[in-house]
Amino acid sequence: MKRYERLAAEIAGYIDSGAMKPGDRLPSVRQICVSRGVSASTVFKAYYLLEARGIIRARERSGYYVTSGPEPRAARGLAVPLPNAVKTGDVGDLPFKVIESSRLRDIVPFGSAFPSPLLFPLARLGRAMVNVSQHVDPWRSVTDMSPGNAELRQHIALRYVADGIHVHPDDLVITNGALDALDLCLQAVTKPGDCVAVESPAFYGALQALKRHGLRAVEVPTHPSEGIDVKALERIVAIHRPTACWIMPNFQNPLGSSMPDAKKQALVALLADKGIPLIEDDVYGELYFGRQRPLPAKAFDRHGLVLHCSSFSKCLAPGYRIGWAAPGRYLQDVIRLKLGSSLGTSVPVQAALAEYLNRSGFDKHLRQLRQTLLANRDTMLAAIARHLPAGTVVLRPEGGYFLWVQLPEGIDAIALHRRALAAGVSIAPGPIFCPHHGFRHCIRLNYGHPWTPRAEAAMETLGQLIAAGLTGDVDHIAA
Repeated sequence: MKRYERLAAEIAGYIDSGAMKPGDRLPSVRQICVSRGVSASTVFKAYYLLEARGIIRARERSGYYVTSGPEPRAARGLAVPLPNAVKTGDVGDLPFKVIESSRLRDIVPFGSAFPSPLLFPLARLGRAMVNVSQHVDPWRSVTDMSPGNAELRQHIALRYVADGIHVHPDDLVITNGALDALDLCLQAVTKPGDCVAVESPAFYGALQALKRHGLRAVEVPTHPSEGIDVKALERIVAIHRPTACWIMPNFQNPLGSSMPDAKKQALVALLADKGIPLIEDDVYGELYFGRQRPLPAKAFDRHGLVLHCSSFSKCLAPGYRIGWAAPGRYLQDVIRLKLGSSLGTSVPVQAALAEYLNRSGFDKHLRQLRQTLLANRDTMLAAIARHLPAGTVVLRPEGGYFLWVQLPEGIDAIALHRRALAAGVSIAPGPIFCPHHGFRHCIRLNYGHPWTPRAEAAMETLGQLIAAGLTGDVDHIAA
C-alpha cells in the first residue's frame, strides 16, 4: 500500500471502531502533517480517497467531517410492498395537518415539505422585482399570458440545452409552481376513471391530484436507492393498462432515491412502446450532491411522451410560485388547459425572475445551497445515529432535502406524529405517502433547515418518543 492508502485505511479503521463518530471533525491537514511526519499531499490524497468512498465529507472553510458511511444502517434492503390491485388515491386530511404544522414558527419543522426560506437570495430577488415593476411594459399583462414570459422561457430552455436536451423556449409553459404544471399535464393525458401508475411510496401531492380528478392509483414498487421497479411496472401495465405514469426519477419524495440513467432509459422505452405518457416531477433535480446534475427521464424521450415539470420554488424562489412544464406532444393541450383555468401566471414575478437570471448569480447560489444541504444531511444523519433507537433504518440520499426513516416494528407513525407535534416537533408520517395508508412505521424528515440546539433537542425528543412507543411508556414522555 502507498503511504496515503495506509493513512486512509487507518482513519477508516478508527471510524469503523466507533472511535470517531458521525459528525466528528477530522484533524486538520496541518495537524496530520506534524503528528505523522508526512506531506500535505499525502494527507490530501488520503482524505480524497475517504471522501470518494463516502466515509468523510468536506465542508467549505471548515474541514473534513465523518459522515454516516456509504450505506448507513443497511438501507439497501428496505422492503417495499408489491401491490396486486388498483387503489384509490384517498389519504384523508392528514397531509393538510402536516402542511399546517409547517406554518407554525414554534414547531421544529422536520415534517415540513419546504426548505428554510433563509437559504435563498430573497433580497436580490426583491430588488429585481422592484426594478422590473418600475419599467414593465403594460402590454406584458397580455403578451405574458400562457405560455408565459418569453425571456424567462429562454433562460429555462438554456438549462435544458446545458444537459444536452433539445427544448425550445416555445416548448415550455410557465405555471403557478410545479404542482400547477403537474396538475395540468395530468388533465391533458387522462379522463375521470382512468388508472395512473405511481411510485410506492409516492408524493402525497400526486395522490391528492388523482383523487381530485377522479382517477385511480396503482402502486409500483420503488427501490429505496434506484427508484421505480421497471420490471414490476411492465407487469402492472399488462394487467391494469394505466393511461399515464407519474414519477419522480431524481431524489424522489419521500424516499430520496434516484434512478440510474440506464433505468430511466428503460422506463421511457417501455412506456413509449405502450404509448403511455410519463409525467415527470423533477423539482429536486438541481439539488444534487455529486459532480453534475442527474439527467431527467426527458433526456431519453424520442416521441414527445415525457411531460417534464419543475419549478424555482425548491432551488431559488420559495413563495414566488413559478414553475413550468415541457409537455412534448401535449403542449397545445396544456396551454389550453392553462388558459381555461387561470389564464396565466403572475407577470411581474415572471419578469423579476428573468431579471435575476440575467445577472448570472443563479449557479453560484446553487453551489452554496447544495453545500449547505449536504452538510445538513450529514448532521441530521449523525443526530439520528445518536438519538434514535437500534433497529432504525435510514436512507442516505445524494440530493434533495429529505430522509426516509424506517422505524422499528411496533411504532405507529401516525400516533408518533401526534405525540411529536404535541411536543413541538413535526414529522411526516409514512401513511400519507400511500393510498392505502401503508408504511405505518416509516417517517420522512426534512434536513433543509439550519441545525440548531433546538433541532438537536427535537431529535432527542423524537428518539425518546420512539423508545417510549416501543415500551408502551408514552404518557411519561408526552407529559
